[in-house]
Amino acid sequence: MTETGGTAGGTLAGSVIAVAGAGGPAGRATLQRLARAGARVIGADAHPERLAEAVDLARFDAGGAVITGDVVDLLDLSATKEWAGRIEKEHGRVDGMVHLVGGWRGSASFPETDLADWDFLEKLLIRTVQHTSLAFHDALLAAPAGRYVLISAAGATKPTAGNAAYAAAKAAAEAWTLALGDSFRKAAGEQAPTAAATVLVIKALVHDAMRKERPNAKFAGFTDVTELADAVADVWSRPAEEVNGTRQWLTPRP
Repeated sequence: MTETGGTAGGTLAGSVIAVAGAGGPAGRATLQRLARAGARVIGADAHPERLAEAVDLARFDAGGAVITGDVVDLLDLSATKEWAGRIEKEHGRVDGMVHLVGGWRGSASFPETDLADWDFLEKLLIRTVQHTSLAFHDALLAAPAGRYVLISAAGATKPTAGNAAYAAAKAAAEAWTLALGDSFRKAAGEQAPTAAATVLVIKALVHDAMRKERPNAKFAGFTDVTELADAVADVWSRPAEEVNGTRQWLTPRP
């Protein structure tokens, strides 16, 4: 049965939000932040142990909030669609998909680029975006304030020689997400859209464990995972037409 809640500009209470790539530090922070705001959060990751740990820690940090986890192969379109359908059937709605699937490979110079890195990153950074966006498109469009949130990197805007494969993959993921936003805009017709697809751009992420490992590092321009989680939650507080089809910079633009 469909429940009320989760409208733009208001509380996330009652909202249902899926988080892809939930097993890492950013996933844990995002699960916790959304749950504290009142959302029912369903995380997905391909690694069962990492996902279970992230869900348990986030649930504890959020005071026993409703956070669950599903092991999903996001490289399998059918499995991703099945996951999206199961969430909608169980909860009656899907108000958000946050895409946190990440990874990096690079080289010392452009001529040294290994195209195997592209093969790896194309699957991880592009294919998962394609699958989640296609799987959740209709449910987000039907929600009172559906949101698709992609986390991207500044390198997609200003690629460096050793990051050709990574930057190109991130740029492609951004373009795909902005096309999703155009779909939401066109579906609204003459009305203002209620669904939005947006890109949050960072330089890189930092968390407490990294700071302990490198106490003298400055991490200049990095975004803390808790700040990222706040920015993700903030996407629902703004009108769809304000964030749809946009890049939101959380680090200085290069």
